[in-house]
Amino acid sequence: MLSCTCCKSDFLLRDPVTARKKKEKPAVDKNERVIAQNRKARHNYNVLETLECGIVLTGSEVKSLRNGQLSLEEAYGRVDRGEVWLIGCDIQEYSHAHQLNHIPKRRRKLLLHRREIRKFASQAFEKNLTLVPLKMYFKRGRAKVLLGIGRGKREFDKRESMKKKVMQRDMDREMRRK
Repeated sequence: MLSCTCCKSDFLLRDPVTARKKKEKPAVDKNERVIAQNRKARHNYNVLETLECGIVLTGSEVKSLRNGQLSLEEAYGRVDRGEVWLIGCDIQEYSHAHQLNHIPKRRRKLLLHRREIRKFASQAFEKNLTLVPLKMYFKRGRAKVLLGIGRGKREFDKRESMKKKVMQRDMDREMRRK
């Protein structure tokens, strides 16, 4: 640290190489391994809130998930009799399970606390929102689903968000050139 003789202020001399801003990567849990993401969900919905929840699976489903055989594109959540269900999630059959295999598109129960179910169910019912699975991953050996509550985007909203992305990408590209 150096001080200026004329105005008695302190300042730091920086090396131009180390003075550049470094991009910070988002914090990723080391114990978390992503199986699949629902990329269209963020395009089709404004996600207002997210919640991590467990999922009830059979043995052959877990084996298929470890192989990465999962599709969340058509999946959605539904509250039925005080329980939350994942509907339309396609987990392909495990090739080595023989007659003990599972049904690929069966309803799967999501594990949430009662107060979380009440909160999500009331928001989804009153405000006409949708429960959307954003991603499925293993966390400490257990399968988890990141469930989001979202409002469907209209066509002009989608176009607007795409324009913003393109503009941001162009600005970033220009900044890198200079």
